[in-house]
Amino acid sequence: MSTPTVERLTAALATVNDPEIKRPITELGMVDQLEIDAVGLVHVTVLLTVSGCPLKDTIDRDVRRALAEVDGVTGVELTLGTMTDAQRAELQKNLRGGQAPKEIPFSQPGSLTQVYAVASGKGGVGKSSVTVNLALALAKSGRTVGIVDADIYGHSVPAMLGIADHRPTQVESMIMPVPTPSGVSVISVGMLKPRRDQVVAWRGPMLDRALVQMLADVYWGDLDVLLLDLPPGTGDMAISLGQHLPGAEILVVTTPQEAAAEVAERAGTMASMVHQRVIGVVENMSYLVCPHCGPEHRIELFGDGGGERVAKTLSSRFGYDVPMLGQVPFEESLREGGDAGKPVVESDPTCQAALVLQSLADRLAARGRGLAGRQLGLTPSAKF
Repeated sequence: MSTPTVERLTAALATVNDPEIKRPITELGMVDQLEIDAVGLVHVTVLLTVSGCPLKDTIDRDVRRALAEVDGVTGVELTLGTMTDAQRAELQKNLRGGQAPKEIPFSQPGSLTQVYAVASGKGGVGKSSVTVNLALALAKSGRTVGIVDADIYGHSVPAMLGIADHRPTQVESMIMPVPTPSGVSVISVGMLKPRRDQVVAWRGPMLDRALVQMLADVYWGDLDVLLLDLPPGTGDMAISLGQHLPGAEILVVTTPQEAAAEVAERAGTMASMVHQRVIGVVENMSYLVCPHCGPEHRIELFGDGGGERVAKTLSSRFGYDVPMLGQVPFEESLREGGDAGKPVVESDPTCQAALVLQSLADRLAARGRGLAGRQLGLTPSAKF
């Protein structure tokens, strides 16, 4: 029995597709090292796009199976590594077919659209609820508003706006965002899936492509404000946002308890690491308005001080003021509005939660939009 050649082993690996991108791992630059010794033991290193890849077990199994079927192979020693930033960039270029990245209008120096990304350290703090209510409150004040539901795995914005079963219209290569009765335009991965219950299991490069597509392939028109509902935590999407929308400003959402506040600080710190400015903290689920006494009596179910602590810590860490912008209370109508697809700022605008959210939107609207303080991307051609 002869020892198989590297060429034959490479041909075997070419039958292994990346389970998410659906292309051979050899074409994607994932095979980093491939050798075979005199006794037929194969040593192979396969690079995952990101560390902790959820589909690494599938890749491990498929690679071992493909190599084991080559005549003369006596065993497989497989090492799973992680791509460098440069290798991931090359992979993205490969996936684009060598074409230049599409232009994102909101990242251009002359863009007058205010871009706010709503972030949180952990899930379940009401980040999406804050996003949709802020969008509708800004639209009520006369702003033209769009929402990008960038929470790829936990997209809930369409359901909260009552458009979960709507699909965007495509005109040639351009996608039209889904309009809502309030005038807010929305795009979400949830609208692009064949079925509402389909699970999205994407990794780094695909997450990046999804964000670029929702920003560059969608015809947004002239927006005053664009809100992005980010996934919780400090993962791939937060990094991609920093790369593609460096001028975006960050709103950090937390709840009062210590556990939520600590991880919210990390979300704010990640924004600073990608050179984005954190403009404030929103404390959600701050208190329950006493049903007997009214707004003057607050029942603090989750404790208190979490939002103030996050704001104080981030202000100290960044060297500029990160204010606490608002404390949104528990309200039954807030929950009911989200479940019914009718956010509380429209369905019950006089309740305490709606008033706080409207006040927060008014503070953002008062900031105006313009080129003051923006980097214009101009480089002097010569010294004076």
